Amino acid sequence: MIYQSYQARSDALRPLRASAALAAASMRGPWGAWANLLPVANAIAACELFAQTRVTHTRPAFGIAATTVGNRTVPVTEEVAARTPFATLLHFAKDVDTPQPRMLVVAPLSGHFATLLRNTIEVLLPDNDVYVTDWHNARDVPLSAGPFGFDEYVDHVIGFLEAIGPGAHLIAVCQPCVHALAAVAVMAEDDNPAQPRSMTLMAGPVDTRVSPSEVNKLATGKPIEWFERNLIATVPACHQGAGRRVYPGFVQLTAFMSMNADRHLNAHVDLFHRMVAGDTEKVEQVRAFYDEYFAVLDLAAEFFLETVKLVFQDAALAKGTLEWRGRRVDPKAIRRTALLTVEGERDDICSVGQTLAAHDLCSSLRPYRKRHHLQAGVGHYGVFSGRRWAGQIYPLVRNLVLSSD
Repeated sequence: MIYQSYQARSDALRPLRASAALAAASMRGPWGAWANLLPVANAIAACELFAQTRVTHTRPAFGIAATTVGNRTVPVTEEVAARTPFATLLHFAKDVDTPQPRMLVVAPLSGHFATLLRNTIEVLLPDNDVYVTDWHNARDVPLSAGPFGFDEYVDHVIGFLEAIGPGAHLIAVCQPCVHALAAVAVMAEDDNPAQPRSMTLMAGPVDTRVSPSEVNKLATGKPIEWFERNLIATVPACHQGAGRRVYPGFVQLTAFMSMNADRHLNAHVDLFHRMVAGDTEKVEQVRAFYDEYFAVLDLAAEFFLETVKLVFQDAALAKGTLEWRGRRVDPKAIRRTALLTVEGERDDICSVGQTLAAHDLCSSLRPYRKRHHLQAGVGHYGVFSGRRWAGQIYPLVRNLVLSSD
């Protein structure tokens, strides 16, 4: 009943949030000059914070309208290159004079939308023709669409690379590094012409036996039956995916926030004080972050459970026991796809060494086709967003692509 309870609570709070928003607007209106008085400012901030701090289930906009190519600003248009019930292959199209390397960004399916990689894509856009796996919220996918598990995820990576065409490149961020590596291995074994020319794996759990993080310990601390019994819920009748079994995004968000509860609490206390002080610029920065962070999507139950079992509990790829559609996945089949792995020194989600493990698995690749980079001073998100991603990590990705293209 976890989803039904959550839905009832969400429905009950909706009119209260609307009332709080109306109250804040009313105090800013007729009261005018009084709005700067401390008691009124406190009341306005409290109402706005309550009205706006909420979990949502709708994908935010990427909002990338333009990029700079060479010395000119080029408009960017989002186009649907392919679509399935579970994902859209989204193309950030732009009109440039010279064809650019085609890049598939494989976004994680771990409770947040692909827009979490907005900065990743912004940095890639000037030099690359970028596509992203824009995963759909499982609670909006009808039961008639069938199941979505580990095999289906790999199917999507293969299918999207085929839709982009031969000669593309691939970047996998976090959780899908295992799925992407499996897809490329299958394509290599089949001599698929669409196998990518380069593959960049960023902060992904290729071998979770290496320096297990707290996330790894949580995943291995209970049998898979416990996860199915306690974390899987049924989508209520009010949604398109009614009856589908899912791992709710709000459950994952709660788990992530509980790991850093003090930090999130202090951030909202600070946000309240900045709202009272009228620090608009900082308020908008923090609000934009949490609007994105609180936008969650549900995972199909079979995908969540299979990922926990195969990736975190069994380390199946690293042990050589992973299967896709009944076939053993063999990374040694990869001979032509150049490999770059990237890790963050302070990553507390995917520990140092877990992504590096891909090099041993891809043992048929010649040494000059493999490179590893450990980025000093960054945690998990710093690997694919922020200043060091743009200034120190991306140049390595660009060089790999140029040398492989």
